[in-house]
Amino acid sequence: MTTRRFVIIGGGLAAATAAETLRDEGFDGDIMVIGAERHVPYLRPPLSKEYLNNPAKEPAETYVHPWDWYHEHDVHVLTGTLAVELDLVDNRVILDETSSVGFEKALIATGAKPRTLQLPGADAAGVYYLRTLDDSEELREALRQGGRKVVVLGTGWVGMETAAAARNYGNDVTVIGRGAVPLSGGVGPELGAIYGQLHRDHGVQFKLQRGVRALVVAETGGGPAVTGVATDNDGEVIPADIVIVGYGAAPNTEIAEDAGLDVKDGVLASAALVTSNPLVYAAGDVANAVHPVLGRRLRSEHWANAIGGGRTAAKSMLGQDVVYDDVPYFYSDQYDVGMEYAGYVPLAADTQPVFRGDVAAREFIAFWVSGGRLVAGMNVNVWDVSDDIQELIRSGRAVDLAKLTDPNVPILEA
Repeated sequence: MTTRRFVIIGGGLAAATAAETLRDEGFDGDIMVIGAERHVPYLRPPLSKEYLNNPAKEPAETYVHPWDWYHEHDVHVLTGTLAVELDLVDNRVILDETSSVGFEKALIATGAKPRTLQLPGADAAGVYYLRTLDDSEELREALRQGGRKVVVLGTGWVGMETAAAARNYGNDVTVIGRGAVPLSGGVGPELGAIYGQLHRDHGVQFKLQRGVRALVVAETGGGPAVTGVATDNDGEVIPADIVIVGYGAAPNTEIAEDAGLDVKDGVLASAALVTSNPLVYAAGDVANAVHPVLGRRLRSEHWANAIGGGRTAAKSMLGQDVVYDDVPYFYSDQYDVGMEYAGYVPLAADTQPVFRGDVAAREFIAFWVSGGRLVAGMNVNVWDVSDDIQELIRSGRAVDLAKLTDPNVPILEA
């Protein structure tokens, strides 16, 4: 191969960011992005937020870059193309029985797929998942009619955001979850209870500490369609025209596993995002990389991780001495409540939050302090503070709780 070629397997935000960074850093070889979806790389957060909530939004409004950008920057994007094999003997990506592409280095950015409902009738009409842009369009079309009976399975971020969207369109919504409060796995029981009350205030019904025993399905002229959900503790049947499955996501590691790369809850990678093969890198949802601050592996499925990881992986592919040590960040919009979370969920998990602001009015900041230092912060309807929260977390210095919770003291002075 006379011309250098870097191949990016996956067509999401991490892939687009890596391609952009390679060009920004002066790489003048071939860049090929191989994406299984029909779209160029797009942003996923809007799929359960502003895109899902606004029928006027067009697909192109979610794109990381317009189609023309890839042509202008000489990035070859293969959409609707599945990479079926990563050949690490001949350093080629196999696309099908007759075509393949060679590479000098490869980046695995294959993202994740939704965890599916393993019950009879799970493929019936009216059962929806939310992972792709096409999924969001289909669900939006179903919800926008209003007046439907919607059952959401799962109380994580996707479940709660889709529940909010369903209510915004005037549907009846019931949420079924195993936990005692929604979102407890992400932000703990106290913050989860605040979000639970937010949804109740908007008319959402909860069936908590229970799972799903069966889907009730009826034959229609168009085939089987869901009509209800039976819970597993008491057999109660909740009527449903629409069932949204929000059971989280699993990393798309198949191509890495088949290639013999080390895989465990994602593709294992160093802090520089190098996998067990020195010519292959991993970034985004699929990467389970060593985080130098935590001193342990951390796999994150949030958009900021795709940006930061894609950028770091690109620089690492170019031989730069880099590590991926960003403070994890994500955001959520539900009804009239917006929030940003920055920090380390594993470190905050066993810590009680402290608050600054008006919790009752849902205008506050929650802080998680461990070992005397700030490990996470979540601002709810309070803006322009996330950068300061992240800077304080990165500093690793001791904080004064009295100052941290005092709205009159700047966060960086706590």
